[in-house]
Amino acid sequence: MTAEIVPFAKASGGPAASIDAMLSLTASGMNAVNAVILDRMQSEIPLIPSLAGHLISGGGKRLRPMLTLAGAELVGYNGTRHHKLAAAVEFIHTATLLHDDVVDGSEMRRGKAAANIIFGNPATVLVGDFLFSRAFELMTEDGSLKVLKILSSASAIIAEGEVAQLTSQRKISTSEQRYLDIIGSKTAALFAAASRIAAVVAECSDAEEQALDDYGRNLGIAFQLVDDALDYSSDAAEMGKDRGDDFREGKMTLPVILAYARGDAEERKFWEAAILGHRTSDEDLAHAVALVERHDCVTATRERAQHFAQRAADALSIFPDGKAREAMVEAAHFAVARGF
Repeated sequence: MTAEIVPFAKASGGPAASIDAMLSLTASGMNAVNAVILDRMQSEIPLIPSLAGHLISGGGKRLRPMLTLAGAELVGYNGTRHHKLAAAVEFIHTATLLHDDVVDGSEMRRGKAAANIIFGNPATVLVGDFLFSRAFELMTEDGSLKVLKILSSASAIIAEGEVAQLTSQRKISTSEQRYLDIIGSKTAALFAAASRIAAVVAECSDAEEQALDDYGRNLGIAFQLVDDALDYSSDAAEMGKDRGDDFREGKMTLPVILAYARGDAEERKFWEAAILGHRTSDEDLAHAVALVERHDCVTATRERAQHFAQRAADALSIFPDGKAREAMVEAAHFAVARGF
């Protein structure tokens, strides 16, 4: 069974317009990457491509593989090794999404039923394992131990971040720094690795490698901050997932951390009960959103995201100005401005 890769669709007139330059810069390379993805997600066991294709063909921004391609353009790499590596990055990301949806009991992903709802938890976990294996096949085929180390280390860090998030769930005492450490692992690590490997295949200097790593890492933090803000400011149609998922799962994201810190005694009592799972109704969610809005916590979260996005843009200052650098800077601002 095969599945069609659906390209990331822009919303006309919306904040997504700011990613146009990145889409244009990487369009040709993404065609090659998508061809690798379609080829390597196939199996003689029909359930595997069917389940993998449910998520992979369902759209998504595909920012992570685009970072590998854009980084290669930035440093003037003219080869093709990065196509398979970008596909490996997307497989790692997709595998983590499949596993996350099982852990979280998610019902929606990218605007449709999550794979675990349709295919069940065991199949979803096992196909996630299959995609991880495909990613490591692609890495070993590349032959670079340095690339293998970067991506395998990122995979381990992502898993650590997810476990850290799990152990911080329903703990109202979670600090902002603890939260930033978690998203730095579970999200930013793959952004950083995806960016850095472009410099590795192009045999760039250590400084250029580090600059791309810094760009991806800060972009990843900004991206996750906005994702967490959107859980309290967008509807399900915009986000492609159920609004309030983080709230009902007792996740201590930055909007909640700030709302709790800025709230009075009565508000704090509400948050303590909600995070413990005792206040999870639709009315409770509406009250939580109202408290987040009352204390401008979404705005504050986006402001912190803008700080990290600017750090991402600044990291590229060692590279000559040009289309690639401009597109990557613009992508950093898109990460903050987006509404989905």
